[in-house]
Amino acid sequence: LEVYNQSIEDPLSFWSSIAEDFEWIKKWDTVLEHDWGAATTKWFNGAVTNITLNCLDRHVAEQPDKTAITWVPNSPDVAVQYITYKDLLDRVCQAANCFKELGVGKGDRVCLYMPMIPELAISVLACARIGAIHSVVFAGFSAQALADRIKDAEAKLIITSDGNFRGSKVIPVKEVVDTAIEMDCRSVEKVLVVKRTGSSMDWNDAIDVSWDDLVPKMDSFCSAEPRSSEDTLFILYTSGSTGKPKGVVHSCGGYMVYTAYSFKQVFQYKDDDVYWCTADIGWITGHSYIVYGPLLNSANTVMFEGVPTYPEAGRFWSICEHLKVNQFYTAPTAIRALQAFGDDYVNRYDLSNLKVLGTVGEPINEEAWEWYYRVVGQSKIPIVDTWWQTETGGIMISALAGITPLKPSYASLPLPGIEPCLVDENGTEITGNNVEGLLCVKSPWPSMIRTTYGDHARCKQVYFSDFPKKYFTGDGARRDENGYYRIIGRVDDVINVSGHRMGTAEIENAINSHPLVVESAVVGVPHSVKGQGVMAFVILLGSGQHETGVEVSIEETVVKAIGKIARPEKISIVSGLPKTRSGKIMRRLLRKIASGQNEDLGDISTLLNPDIIDEIKGK
Repeated sequence: LEVYNQSIEDPLSFWSSIAEDFEWIKKWDTVLEHDWGAATTKWFNGAVTNITLNCLDRHVAEQPDKTAITWVPNSPDVAVQYITYKDLLDRVCQAANCFKELGVGKGDRVCLYMPMIPELAISVLACARIGAIHSVVFAGFSAQALADRIKDAEAKLIITSDGNFRGSKVIPVKEVVDTAIEMDCRSVEKVLVVKRTGSSMDWNDAIDVSWDDLVPKMDSFCSAEPRSSEDTLFILYTSGSTGKPKGVVHSCGGYMVYTAYSFKQVFQYKDDDVYWCTADIGWITGHSYIVYGPLLNSANTVMFEGVPTYPEAGRFWSICEHLKVNQFYTAPTAIRALQAFGDDYVNRYDLSNLKVLGTVGEPINEEAWEWYYRVVGQSKIPIVDTWWQTETGGIMISALAGITPLKPSYASLPLPGIEPCLVDENGTEITGNNVEGLLCVKSPWPSMIRTTYGDHARCKQVYFSDFPKKYFTGDGARRDENGYYRIIGRVDDVINVSGHRMGTAEIENAINSHPLVVESAVVGVPHSVKGQGVMAFVILLGSGQHETGVEVSIEETVVKAIGKIARPEKISIVSGLPKTRSGKIMRRLLRKIASGQNEDLGDISTLLNPDIIDEIKGK
């Protein structure tokens, strides 16, 4: 509490002292320059560094043979790879030199669409090494979604693989990239392909180049490009309340300082611990807590290529036993899915090395928390229920393992330097405890979003315009009698499916592209495993009213446009949607109906078409 109070009372001294632990080519002129009105933030302005100097070089100088990445392949029959810090630096430099030979330089954008193989982490770091801006796209997104992100970033190079082992499936990753490039991705000059599955693929000699032929032949020395603290480190696309994905921009210096600090504090990582985050690097969790945060702390970070239920539902726990994992960080979706298989799949493995359990991506329900604590944690291992976002860059509210008293389903307290608050719909701050409101943050922190790529006005409008001098998270929250925060869920038009945030507008745009669809509205509904599922209310053209299989056809349209994660759980064909007289769809009413709260709709007399409610209820 004393440290927290100091961090809020004198944040500049606090963050300056944290930043002193890193290697800087040049120190900062100012710790913080911030303007809420312009939505601009500069941390450690004037400083120069390269994040890979702090992730790699300084550790190689002290302990070159320490394991940096432990890579676990999809199949348990394939050997685990242990990559030392020296090996990793050499491979990063080789990849960086290859990128430079392919014409990539400082400030160029590189799109990564890859499975969870070492080359993905290596590529991320190689981009950072030469000052290129990486944009990782989850390799489950469709060709259309990938093309949208390539075009927005104007990516010069794409890095991918021939295929992806995912459980019992082999996914043709390169095929998706080829399809995306045909969608008018004019900025792409080269596609660098890692051989992973040996799958057959089309090959275009004009742009396709082989990682396996080029990278191993490169020099294993590449000097780190000096980067200003506020230079862009990466772009990561996230869905919002409009149809177009927005490229969240994170900077080099502030992101480095905060991810390193938050990793060490939340997980209480000690030297020689084995840390495993089960996320995909295609999401912010993988950026911050598989790659950058752990490597900045000279950690041994585990990368897993597969899925938790292959070849059977004990795979996570088998890996924990085999690698003697100390910190285990996963999503509530995975916990609920594994809980359904029963305790035996956990109990058959030795989990005695576990010291910390973590959850990420969405609020965890109390039943799943209790099972995780009792069965996996043997009723003695602390759970850190972490709340944060792509836009925050790092964990904002969480217990500190072994320090903060636990309360099931509560993220608990803010980290040092983080000042959350609750406000009402008018922006008035709600003080005291045992209250609910809209969750905001009222002071800047080092890893906060800098802009949305190519559109700062959108950044300002989405995050900083609702409430003066505050960052609005889009979440509702409850603060209990001890000041602990519980995240209630999204209050804007965003659906959180298995921890993956998708804007309703993006899914609706996909549905509306179907030739038989006139209009649609999408809402999130409770789901026992995913947390939330997608439900769509769809108006069809007259010709589609009696067409067999139209729902399946609409589902496939969504999968093709976005990916399987956006597939609706249910499609309800309706003749109209509840709208205000100004034409706004009342998704609030649809959410309640979809969740079975038919008797708690409030006053609907002001709707343009109140009679439609009875029809929708009857579906």
